[in-house]
Amino acid sequence: MGLLTIGAFAKASRLSPKALRLYDELGLLTPARVDPVTGYRHYAPEQLDRARLVAWLRRLGMPLARIRRVCALDAGAAAREIRAFWAEVEADIAARRDLATFLIDHLSWKDPAMTETTSPLGIRYAALSDAGLVRASNQDTAYAGTRLLAVADGYGSGGGPASAAAVDALKRLETDGIPAGNLLNVLEDAVEQAQRAVRGVTGAGSGEAGSGSGTGSDEAGTTLTAMLWTGSRLALVHIGDSRVYLLRDGELFQITHDHTMVQSMVDEGRLSAAEAASHPQRSLLLRALGQGTPDLRLHDARRGDRYLLCSDGLSAVVPSEEIRRVLVAADEPEPAVRELVDLANASGGPDNVSCVVADVLEVQG
Repeated sequence: MGLLTIGAFAKASRLSPKALRLYDELGLLTPARVDPVTGYRHYAPEQLDRARLVAWLRRLGMPLARIRRVCALDAGAAAREIRAFWAEVEADIAARRDLATFLIDHLSWKDPAMTETTSPLGIRYAALSDAGLVRASNQDTAYAGTRLLAVADGYGSGGGPASAAAVDALKRLETDGIPAGNLLNVLEDAVEQAQRAVRGVTGAGSGEAGSGSGTGSDEAGTTLTAMLWTGSRLALVHIGDSRVYLLRDGELFQITHDHTMVQSMVDEGRLSAAEAASHPQRSLLLRALGQGTPDLRLHDARRGDRYLLCSDGLSAVVPSEEIRRVLVAADEPEPAVRELVDLANASGGPDNVSCVVADVLEVQG
């Protein structure tokens, strides 16, 4: 078969002549021959495979610059690049889905009518952070106050200052009022301030998330998991691999999702939860503060709820059933955080460990 005209090639490849001319200009799909007089483009039949690949990748929404990179790779490397791109797309979709859920909940929720018998709710809390038994220093930061609960897990050579800067930037939420209907803007501004604070101490720009705690990355950064008490609800901001658990009616629920490579493999069915627990890359982060979109949640508080925020220094070494046992048995947040840290250290203390426990209770007038 001889060369195909641009019209015939467009029909065979399912790309429009306009798209083919653009891809030629970008060096993405160069014609086999261009008529020197008319400028008319002709394509070889063997270029169809590349053209169809370009068409499929465009349907995936892949940017042209990245398509050019994929087309320059061999089949195996191209497949890995497409898999990585789609993981990013799914993470972005998940983040936008979470934001949509947050907005729907936030806009549709109204304060319950207060009656003479309704008691206002408050929180009782405790926080504890420990270096563990292996690390030379503690790069975690844990904080609990009347309105703010937070855990940040720093990584890299400046991880300690990064986690401290992130939490310090949120502490203004303890005193600043939150106008009705303005919770989303307050959270967005607070996260942006935390990102700027971390960049200020690390000098890091935006980019891909690096290794989490335990991998020895030189790039400094931090995760951030925080809850803002609004009087009858808890608003959650979460990015990274620290966790929030809710103990309600004796049952323990993990209400955050780890932003790690291993968790994404579990989500895709490529690893079991048991395999993920011992995977050598279980600390490799996909998202960290300033490197990806945080998850947002709203939780209606009930009297008797107990919340645990913790770094992976606890969740990676202490089984969830043991965590539940401690949270059920402890009368107060203070002994709960002490016992949880002791359990992590009894399991070898391979990492820094931070815990925040908060109880929702009626405020006595």
